[in-house]
Amino acid sequence: MTDQQPGVPDDPPAPRTAAAKSDADAVRDRPALPAAALDPRPVVAAGFGAWIIATIVFLIADGASSSALPVCYAGLVIGALGTAVFLIQRRGARSGRKGAQQGLT
Repeated sequence: MTDQQPGVPDDPPAPRTAAAKSDADAVRDRPALPAAALDPRPVVAAGFGAWIIATIVFLIADGASSSALPVCYAGLVIGALGTAVFLIQRRGARSGRKGAQQGLT
């Protein structure tokens, strides 16, 4: 039988060293992403452009009777809406509005 009270550890915790970093320290030590990786414009343009190309391909290949055209049209509409939201958010971020997404300037 030991003289120690229940719930009290036997040894004191080891002192924190440089090798034992917390998760918060690890996040702060990560290098910043390059500006090209943070820019959403190429992704928005590529996605919208892909729907334009798909629509043209199906119009040429199958004509107006293609069953894939409604999907292409929906992609164009969603792409246009997404582009509009992006442009509105970017305009708000540039003008300094509080509710605008950060990092779009």
